[in-house]
Amino acid sequence: MTPALETARILLRPLTLDDAPQIQELFPDWEVVKYLNARVPWPYPPDGAFTWIRDFALPAMARNEEWQWTLRPKSDCSRIIGAIGLHRGSTDNRGFWITPPWRGQGLVTEAVFAVNDYWFEVLGFPVLRAPKAVANEASRRISQKTGMRLIGTEQRPLVSGVLPAEVWEITAEEWRAFRERV
Repeated sequence: MTPALETARILLRPLTLDDAPQIQELFPDWEVVKYLNARVPWPYPPDGAFTWIRDFALPAMARNEEWQWTLRPKSDCSRIIGAIGLHRGSTDNRGFWITPPWRGQGLVTEAVFAVNDYWFEVLGFPVLRAPKAVANEASRRISQKTGMRLIGTEQRPLVSGVLPAEVWEITAEEWRAFRERV
């Protein structure tokens, strides 16, 4: 079962089907989706959030293959401003999105600290990898600020097309050493 997590300014609540209406309002925004994996349908269908949560996210969470959270400011915990998720696999373990009005405040960086701790200290995985479009400078900065290192480049199918992408990585040992320094 995916637990709730908390940082200084945000609550990370496990994804539920009740989150679908808010996500449906926020998610189909080009600035939110353009650098996401091409598995995201575009244009985003009117029932996209509901269908994804019901048919994909919740079953994967029940199988302990994924851990998904909504991001909510502590000042208004009923309001979803983004999401972050962890995924079993060898090349793509973490993804996130946040709505444009909430960007540039360090909130996703806080969420990354919380979910990285969960990935390594609770789930016990040895390595975390996060691919991202080269053009997604903000996401790259989050990887740099959280101790990750670039391990490769590739072409990736994204919502906005096939683009150059980077794969960032951090091991459990590197994460623990990084956490001791910050």
